[in-house]
Amino acid sequence: MERKDIKVWYDQEGDYLEVMFENKAGYFRATDNDLVMEKVDEKGHILGFSVQQVSTAKKTPLEVTLAQVS
Repeated sequence: MERKDIKVWYDQEGDYLEVMFENKAGYFRATDNDLVMEKVDEKGHILGFSVQQVSTAKKTPLEVTLAQVS
């Protein structure tokens, strides 16, 4: 199985977390959780996700399903 590097970036001041599985062009779109956005390519394949207000996860775990196009 091929190993992929996962990039994680956290901005403490903005309370923002970003996790990227692939470094490709794409765009962020909404999920069923207002705090989580998924990044997808033009075909809808998941490239990563972002979480706003990460510190709120200390009180309540975040739960979201990322949509994957077949």
